Amino acid sequence: MNFDLEYIEQLVKMVSDSELSELTLEEGENAIVVRKEKTVVQAQTIMPQAVAAAPVAQAQAAPVAEEKKEEAPKGKPITSPMVGTFYMASSPGAKPFVEVGQSVSVGQVVCIIEAMKLMNEIESEVSGKVTQICVKDGEAVEYGQVLMYVE
Repeated sequence: MNFDLEYIEQLVKMVSDSELSELTLEEGENAIVVRKEKTVVQAQTIMPQAVAAAPVAQAQAAPVAEEKKEEAPKGKPITSPMVGTFYMASSPGAKPFVEVGQSVSVGQVVCIIEAMKLMNEIESEVSGKVTQICVKDGEAVEYGQVLMYVE
């Protein structure tokens, strides 16, 4: 596998210019992972004994500056364990599992992620008060995306 900077820059450009959110190339113990997040495209080369990062290209500078003005989220994040569709309640019109300001306990169902026609209940791994819900009902979510914060 070719790990030169020009090759990695081509991969970053390809992901940046497409609708792909992530590209992984593996050969033996070596891998290149290019992941697109909100306004930033990142490239990472993973080798058995070392990790080297390629330059990070910012797609837009203005939104990044605006994000810094917002308050930092309070609490511990509850993240999506899978790709799917986020639902706040068990059915349309039903009461949401949790709301901002509500207390939750470990093991309490906080939402549902639908993946491949299966409804997966997501349980809280922390106890506390829900300080922010980061996803709208019915919105698509990615693996590892923050769903809500609990303080």
